[in-house]
Amino acid sequence: MMTEGFRLMAVGMFTVFAFLTLLVGLMNASAIFFEKFADRFADETQADPASKRASQAGHDDEIALALVLAQSTREGQKV
Repeated sequence: MMTEGFRLMAVGMFTVFAFLTLLVGLMNASAIFFEKFADRFADETQADPASKRASQAGHDDEIALALVLAQSTREGQKV
């Protein structure tokens, strides 16, 4: 019974080790790939700053509305 437990533990630990090793290898390979072909992917920093500010302003309004609704709900006021 103990040997079966140790065998199961060894298989489980080896499986986790192999999976994590494969994961690290794939992450390194993807990093090399994206460094090599970086010119083929759009960069967010090149986006138009004015359009970015306009979309951010819309999100700010939604956040402000959510905060006002949450505060009024806490205070027991009907909206």
